[in-house]
Amino acid sequence: MNKPLLAAAAALALLTSASFAQTAKSKSQPAKPQAPAQQAAATSAALPSAALQRVQEIVNGRCALCHGAEGESASPIFPRLAGQHPEYIAKQLADFKSGRRKGTMNDQAAELTDEEMKALGVFFGDKKPKSYTIREEDLGAVGRYIYHKGNPYSGVASCSSCHGPKGDGTVQLPRLAGQHAAYLEAQLKEFNKRERTNDNAVMHAIASKLTELESKAVSLYISGL
Repeated sequence: MNKPLLAAAAALALLTSASFAQTAKSKSQPAKPQAPAQQAAATSAALPSAALQRVQEIVNGRCALCHGAEGESASPIFPRLAGQHPEYIAKQLADFKSGRRKGTMNDQAAELTDEEMKALGVFFGDKKPKSYTIREEDLGAVGRYIYHKGNPYSGVASCSSCHGPKGDGTVQLPRLAGQHAAYLEAQLKEFNKRERTNDNAVMHAIASKLTELESKAVSLYISGL
């Protein structure tokens, strides 16, 4: 075999070897998974005009008196709805309507349709939430510990394990951040006494192990998130 032919054969072999190596390297390194596309949150703007008009009528006629026109609720007796998960609001309204959850809301929710409850959830969920400034720093520090670490000595699980480190919650679990401390404490008492039974039964066990100091402290801390 002459020299030019030998050189060509060597070059071809080298090129084939490099190509094989590159292919093997590509197969050995799995492609990086693509981040799933975030689902767009429902907003009031997405509601049909007729539904939005009906929701505004309900809010002005019933909700605003206790919860505020924007869901900010100036009274600590009534929960803040602004920024709450629409699905959670709709579920609570349905539970009030059916009687699974007891309270002053039973009469208010009695005549609401499923569509109205869902639309109300979207309306309030679209509002900007607020938070408190914690002034009792020592008590807030106790609450911070309970919220993020729980109490391993009494068997209390951390709140953040379900409601998230910032209190954002999920579509199944409520957003707690910025909620009135007095309202949160009242709900913990209802869970402890088994007076509220429409939600996760885990809360019964947790609330029953909290001391009065811990309940006040964690409620205060959450109100400032």
